[in-house]
Parts: sequence; C-alpha cells; structure tokens
Amino acid sequence: MIHLAEIRLTAAHADRSAFPFNIPAVRSFPGLRLEAPVTMFVGENGSGKSTLLEAIAIAARAVTAGSAEAADDTTLEGVRALAGALSLSWARRTNRGFFLRAEDFFGFARRMAKTRADLEADLARVDAEYADRPGLAHDLARTPYLKEIGELERRYGDGLDSQSHGESFLRFFQGRLVPGATYFLDEPEAPLSPGRQLAFLALLRQLVEADGQAIIATHSPILLSYPGAAIWSFDEDPIAPVAWGDLEHVRLTRDFLANPGSFLRHL
Repeated sequence: MIHLAEIRLTAAHADRSAFPFNIPAVRSFPGLRLEAPVTMFVGENGSGKSTLLEAIAIAARAVTAGSAEAADDTTLEGVRALAGALSLSWARRTNRGFFLRAEDFFGFARRMAKTRADLEADLARVDAEYADRPGLAHDLARTPYLKEIGELERRYGDGLDSQSHGESFLRFFQGRLVPGATYFLDEPEAPLSPGRQLAFLALLRQLVEADGQAIIATHSPILLSYPGAAIWSFDEDPIAPVAWGDLEHVRLTRDFLANPGSFLRHL
C-alpha cells in the first residue's frame, strides 16, 4: 500500500547557502514519487539522506519514537526549516506509524522504563490508600494502572532495557507494527547484527503485508536487498534510482568478502 505518494520541494525562496538547503541532494532535489511500499535512501555520511528523511517525517507529522518529539528536538532546527519547504501528496492519509532515528531508540527505551516505573509507583500508592477500603473500590482504583502496565508488557516484555540492543530493537518494532501505517526509519541497522538484520527484513515483509509503507535511510546491503524496494542514491546529483547490484556499498562488501587480503594488505 502506498500512503505517501509524492514529495516536492516548494520553497523557491529558501536560502540555498544555508543548511540544510546547501546540501547538494537537497539543493538539486528533483522531487520524488513513491511507487513501492519500501523506499530506501542510501549514500555516504553527509550526503543528505538522513536529513531529507527527517524532514519528510516532520512534514508528515509522524509520531517520534525517541527521547524527544521531532517538533521539539533542538538538534533538528535546521531540518524543520526544510520540512516547512516540503509539499507531501498522499494517496491515503494516515496518522499511524512513527519516525525513529537509531540513536534515539535507547532514549525511547529509557522513557518507557521511566513510564513503567511511574505506573508501578502509582499502583503502590493506590494499594496503600485503599488498604482499609472494600475490595471492589480497591480493584477499580487499581484497574487503569494494571491495564497500562499490561499493555507495556504485551508490547515490550520485561522492558526494552532488559534485552540486548538487537533484541530490544526488534521487540520494539514488532510491538508497534500496526496495519495501514507509514514508518520513517533512519539507519535501523545500527543495533542489529547481520542475523538480526535478516529478522528485520521479515518484519518489513509483515509491514508490507499489513498495508504499510516504509521509508528507510540505511548503509546496510542486507536491508537494501529487500525484494521490490525502490533504492535512491544520494551520492548522485541529483539523487537517482539505482539497482541493488550497482550500489557501491554492495560492490565493496562483495569484493571484500571475496578477497579480504587484497584490502587488508594496504592497512
């Protein structure tokens, strides 16, 4: 399912000498039609792939799964200017899904741990206040806290911070996977081993089968191999579609694995 169908840069008055409009991929941005459920942005660090993804997520008013909402994050001030210059066209508008930067994931895990601790403290306070009252009143007072704690357990088990980085990320993503949603993910491979990246591809398949859409900025040849994904290279000016087998990331990884000695002898 394609929810977000097209992205255009509309602010002709934007200062092309200032960040982020001075990034080549932004300065020459030709607009982008999204015709596949999974779209990948790939390029070297500083190429603008994450910047554009962040701006699209902000323009889409996506919920931020991180330690701070994108609309309030001081590190995204320049990106918000770009978001204001973008025009998004939707085939079907959806408010489901979220925006996640890999570096924000552990901030989110800490926020969920604090939320659970606060709920458990409130539950203990209710138990103390209702210790001498009838059982029904006590049970009614406890119910909302038990429901919220139960929902956190259903989604995240004992807590995202109680698992390995890769396990907690996959548990988090699976717990928030809902039908008909749009996801904006920046370098989700960061906490994932190669094996867990394959598991993440399986979750992407579930997302697509549930009428979801994903836009992902990544360096990972494994994630980039998702069948049918549209891949846009930010190492081109302007950005351009590229086949998986033609990616420098893929060629370099393949050549290194075939003959690591030919690379390592130059160290």
